[in-house]
Amino acid sequence: MRKNSDPAAHADLFARLKQVRAEAIEHARIARTLAQERRRIIDELLAEGFSQADLARELGVSRQAIQKMVAAGQGGGDE
Repeated sequence: MRKNSDPAAHADLFARLKQVRAEAIEHARIARTLAQERRRIIDELLAEGFSQADLARELGVSRQAIQKMVAAGQGGGDE
């Protein structure tokens, strides 16, 4: 592996790498939070009598996609 001889360039690249990593971690955290909220809303709508097919039509996805979302939440609610 060849290393550039400019330490300042390395420092800038490593700083950017750390920033990008931190942003990716934050985005993953937000995605988990949104998935949990989606799951709560799906549960509420199903409890109110809407079918998986109803939800699928409203979201423009397949019923199987809704079924997977429902199944993913059945392991202790950790989605």
